[in-house]
Amino acid sequence: MNSFFESDSPSNLAEYSVSELSGSIKRTVEQAFDQVRVRGEISGYRGPHSSGHAYFALKDDKARIDAVIWKGTMSRLKFRPEEGMEVIATGKVTTFPGSSKYQIVIETLEPAGVGALMALIEERKRKLGAEGLFDAARKRPLPYMPKVIGVITSPTGAVIRDILHRIADRFPVHVIVWPVRVQGEGSGNEVAAAIDGFNAFTTDGPIARPDILIVARGGGSLEDLWSFNDEAVVRAAANSQIPLISAVGHETDWTLIDYASDQRAPTPTGAAEMAVPVKADLEADISALSARLKSAVTRQMDNRRQSIRALTRALPSLDQLLALPRRRFDEASAGLGRGLQMNTANKRRTFERTAAHLRPDVLSNRITERRQKLAEQITRAERIVERLLQRSASRVSSADATLRTLPARLLSQIHRSQDRLTGLSGRADIALLADLRRRRSTVMAQDRILQSLSYRNVLKRGYALVRDEMGIPVKAASALSLNQAIAIEFADGSINALTTEGGTAPPPQPAKKRTEKPAVTAPPPKQGSLF
Repeated sequence: MNSFFESDSPSNLAEYSVSELSGSIKRTVEQAFDQVRVRGEISGYRGPHSSGHAYFALKDDKARIDAVIWKGTMSRLKFRPEEGMEVIATGKVTTFPGSSKYQIVIETLEPAGVGALMALIEERKRKLGAEGLFDAARKRPLPYMPKVIGVITSPTGAVIRDILHRIADRFPVHVIVWPVRVQGEGSGNEVAAAIDGFNAFTTDGPIARPDILIVARGGGSLEDLWSFNDEAVVRAAANSQIPLISAVGHETDWTLIDYASDQRAPTPTGAAEMAVPVKADLEADISALSARLKSAVTRQMDNRRQSIRALTRALPSLDQLLALPRRRFDEASAGLGRGLQMNTANKRRTFERTAAHLRPDVLSNRITERRQKLAEQITRAERIVERLLQRSASRVSSADATLRTLPARLLSQIHRSQDRLTGLSGRADIALLADLRRRRSTVMAQDRILQSLSYRNVLKRGYALVRDEMGIPVKAASALSLNQAIAIEFADGSINALTTEGGTAPPPQPAKKRTEKPAVTAPPPKQGSLF
């Protein structure tokens, strides 16, 4: 038994673990298909995952391959993948060892067949979006119950019949149809002109101005819906002052007018449903609200009536309210006579006690005391007045002495101020004359310097200044040509002349052989020191 289990394996093949085999297959596939282009139809696309990655598949009529777009690549795509779109994907093939599957990691994605149109749409969308035509702040709310609806569509298609039928079923209102072509050359300009035409209507014109606009068309291919990607249509929709609903194509069809409109409807029928409410529902709601209002009013009146009745029962009767005051009044009236008699007796006793103290001698003594106090107060007041008069007289005397000496002090101060002012005026005159002499000497020195540097001093020594016909000094003979008009200025005047030959530049000479001597100039006029 032991020898059986210890026998060697009957095969010489190498043994791999599952991870080793899966890794080897992954490396082989990635090396062989590190850069491929695959054309297929998008299947199972549900948008980016919560992580930002997108998982779907590419398929054709015979095969299917899983695909993934990582989050970083997803943000760089020029268009959004959609279910059923035929695309050309570029990337590398890899395997997923966890489930023994292979997939393509997409690096770039472009639409197949309509690549040029899609690229043009994306470019136009970026351009118009940068101008702010798609901003949410520009979008206006739709009126809840419009009176007039303007419809821009083909008059012969099923779209206008569906819109009119749905509006008539929900809430019959006045509908104005602006017939346009919705496909083909020039259809975009017609749609833009229709939008601008409706906005040009006035409220008091012969044709009622619509409260809301609907731009509608049935489904179709990208080429069929191309008119609604026209820049003129998008700008007209964005600049419309009337709220606009775009209902172009089916629910999965998107055009640029959908981004510029105030509201996008998935279908033309859906646009009609957005434009008007259901009249029957409104009537039912009004009826229900009216019934509820009547019921609420009735219940409120019943509750108030019951409350008033309860409050009425809680109120006491008139006899109960007046019983206690009436009793107090009766008791007071019964005791009024006795109270008057007692009050009269008390007043009489008080008068008698006071009259006992009113004797003639008492009154005479009080009058004498009051006269003495009054005489004392008069004497005291006279002494106080005399002291006040003495103090006032002494103050007046001192003030009079002070005022008598005041003019002499003022005159002395005035004389001192005049003397000081005279001294300051003389000093100011001397300083001003010294400053004028100093400035005059400075100006004369500067004038002598200017005279010594003037070129006219050179002309006085026998030199002349040559000018061309423009009055510009000529510095070299080579600057003159034959028969050129010149002016020669001397110290005592100037003359005009013509050159008899053209000037030529002297041949260059070595610097060592130059023997030119500096011009002898007269010594400058003597001038005093500036310091």
